[in-house]
Amino acid sequence: MIISHVMTKNPVFINPDMSINDTRSLMIQEKIGHLPVLNKNNELVGLITKEDLAKARPSKATSLDMYEISYLLSKLQARDIMITDVVTVEENEVVEEAARIMADKSIGCLPVMRGKLLVGIITDTDLFRIFVKAFGARRRGIRITFSLIEQSGQLAKFAGAVAGMGGNIASFVTSEGDDLSHSRVTCKVEGLSMAQVEEAAKQVLGAKVEDIREVR
Repeated sequence: MIISHVMTKNPVFINPDMSINDTRSLMIQEKIGHLPVLNKNNELVGLITKEDLAKARPSKATSLDMYEISYLLSKLQARDIMITDVVTVEENEVVEEAARIMADKSIGCLPVMRGKLLVGIITDTDLFRIFVKAFGARRRGIRITFSLIEQSGQLAKFAGAVAGMGGNIASFVTSEGDDLSHSRVTCKVEGLSMAQVEEAAKQVLGAKVEDIREVR
């Protein structure tokens, strides 16, 4: 899956001169937690998150009164608190690479670029939606996770067995197993009983079933 297929296109953005108060109001209005900052040439120069806005609030231990605090906050602009070392990703990059970058760097979003042009944004919420679809979380069926020896044609055997019983594989996800010789497979099967799905995994593949349950 390519980022351009799942990103939020033409994201809401602000300029460096926008006040912090207006920035906060815009986030609330648009129900978003990340705002790219573009200069007058439409170049990406920064990023502001809800966390950045929270940090811009004065400490509870401050001796300033509410009027002084309001005045100081009204003078702050986006340029004063924005992140300038922004990590970005190209629109033709694959989704899993975006997820890896976000996980490795502990960040919640990536502005999506086409060269120097901002064309979208992908957030952790977008990745959660992809995760839900990949695992078929909204579909009913038998969800099974099994450990499988890394051998050519193993997955085809399981798919053939399921089809032969009249079932349909609604979702299919593989990941690394406990060692290099095994893979972990999680899939959701429709149209079969739990016993039939377990038989396909055990009898056809000799796989070790780690979890199996009916999802309604």
